[in-house]
Amino acid sequence: MDVLIVEDDVLHRAYLNEVVRNALPECARVLEAENGAVGEKLARENRTAHIVMDLQMNERNGIEAARTIWKERPETRILFWSNYADEAYVRGVSRIVPEGAAYGYVLKSASDERLRLALRGIFIEAQCVIDREVRGLQEKSLGKVNGVSDSEYEILIDIALGLTDKTIARRRNLSLRSVQNRLQALYEKLNVYQATGDDEPDGRYNLRTRAVTIAILRKLLNYNALEKAEKELAEWVSHH
Repeated sequence: MDVLIVEDDVLHRAYLNEVVRNALPECARVLEAENGAVGEKLARENRTAHIVMDLQMNERNGIEAARTIWKERPETRILFWSNYADEAYVRGVSRIVPEGAAYGYVLKSASDERLRLALRGIFIEAQCVIDREVRGLQEKSLGKVNGVSDSEYEILIDIALGLTDKTIARRRNLSLRSVQNRLQALYEKLNVYQATGDDEPDGRYNLRTRAVTIAILRKLLNYNALEKAEKELAEWVSHH
């Protein structure tokens, strides 16, 4: 068995290399990549390798790299090892995992023993290992705990990109009423509303901008999610 470490921090790569060798005596080789682009290349060249993947990296982040790797080889076992438990990251990972894949999401703040158990659980026993904090966000993002649904999240992304209701309806193949209904549901879930008794005739807030601000503060949106969305929008615009 080979293990591929995809991590842009030199010290973190050295730490993971040591932990992998100690936790997995079955491991024949430990390969290293300094970003997602190199990780994809090495994964393609070493098709039996299991992967430990950082999420936030320059030159292709972990979610983008994992999406490509899983598309080419859905049986790959990937452990995401990250500083972030942001809902944007958790949602991003949840949406790309192939059905039946063994994967994990462990925070870098976890103990050495927790990481060791995760490595063996995923790579040897083909189990899914998700940190408790991440699991809660994952369930929320999948709509199990009154979280923002995927359809509402699409509306949130579109208003963050500055699209009008009519453009959103055209892009998502929805009626204008459906867009407005999902927007209202989003406001309720983000607790965005106009203050009562406000002297301003049009209200105190621009609710769309307020919703985006609250989503960023709650880590439902982040730079990577918006960067990816901007690229997808540019592609859509080029065809319409």
